[in-house]
Amino acid sequence: MSLLLEGKKGIIFGALDENSIAWKVAEKCAAHGAQIVLTNAPVALRMGAINDLAAKLGTEIIPADATSVEDLENLLSRSMEIFGGKVDFILHSIGMSLNVRKKKEYTDLNYEWMLKTFDISAVSFHKLMQSAMKLDAMQEWGSILALSYIAAQRTFPDYSEMAESKALLESFARSFGYHWAKKAKVRVNTISQSPTMTTAGSGVKGFSDFFGYANKMSPLGNASADACADYCVTMFSDLTRMVTMQNLYHDGGFSSMGMAPEILE
Repeated sequence: MSLLLEGKKGIIFGALDENSIAWKVAEKCAAHGAQIVLTNAPVALRMGAINDLAAKLGTEIIPADATSVEDLENLLSRSMEIFGGKVDFILHSIGMSLNVRKKKEYTDLNYEWMLKTFDISAVSFHKLMQSAMKLDAMQEWGSILALSYIAAQRTFPDYSEMAESKALLESFARSFGYHWAKKAKVRVNTISQSPTMTTAGSGVKGFSDFFGYANKMSPLGNASADACADYCVTMFSDLTRMVTMQNLYHDGGFSSMGMAPEILE
């Protein structure tokens, strides 16, 4: 196997357990020759199995609350010390809604929880990029990715205000992507992934039913977390140097479908 990321150094947010996409991305990046640092919120570190992943990959974990600029600046500075230089790629794989967790209906949301959702799931992406730019932490021609979902464009009632979070996330990628490209040719993109059987995804009401529906609607079927990790590796590599400010669908064709005969059977 050719090592697409040999010599590159990256930070992976959100590897909670072996079902998470970020976990798969970390494994694939390491397999392709990259040196990585893992990070997650302190509470998530206590709940997950990230220590097992770090031991397996021989990497370090730096706790960071992604809503805290101070934590992000510490993460970036310490990562550059570990790497002995700037960062080549970053994966933002973060999303959480208290309204969804507590089963609040979309028409009866708690607005304080909503603001927290936006801060964790989207504004943290801007904070991360702004912190990285101020610290001059990104290598020229680097790559920054965030994971999104098609609910940013279409209505999925049970996805609640996470839909708006993903729309904001994608907007930040376009807007900040311009400034990163002009400064250091760094590219910023989002990947709109199929519904995926992760710990976070399974918390959405009716997720298993929708997973099956999307699988039938998609000509290639749902894209797995493992396949998403492969796509992320490609986006971190030098093979995609001219791709930026895009929302890239990785969904087996779901986003282009109007009706699938399989649904009517």
